[in-house]
Amino acid sequence: MVAIGIVVAKYNYDITNIMVQKAKDHAEFLGVKVEKVYEVPGTFDIPYATKKLLEDKKIDAVVALGAVVEGETDHDNIVALTAAREIMDLSMKYDKPVTNGISGPKMTRAQAVARAEGYAKRAVEAAVKLCKLK
Repeated sequence: MVAIGIVVAKYNYDITNIMVQKAKDHAEFLGVKVEKVYEVPGTFDIPYATKKLLEDKKIDAVVALGAVVEGETDHDNIVALTAAREIMDLSMKYDKPVTNGISGPKMTRAQAVARAEGYAKRAVEAAVKLCKLK
């Protein structure tokens, strides 16, 4: 059985709470065990918790979840792009799948809510499919 870890950002909790629930539901539907769920303050903090999960021998893959909503500055770009790059690098370093369920940047709150379920489910599904490549 595939065992995954989930890292979820608490920032934009109204959106990320939907994401983590849908991810757990989809994992159960796929017969995947959610071994651990780490909550972090924001999307920028996801790589640190991802690293901790990747070091755990019981974890086969990590699903990263967050919602980066567009603001008045380019901060959303910096947060989303940096997190995406770091989790990809960690995946390669630890030779375990890390899937990007982080929505944004350049997304309105309404768009983030509308896409929450889809991002979460696709990230879990991708993790499972990548585990089968091993």
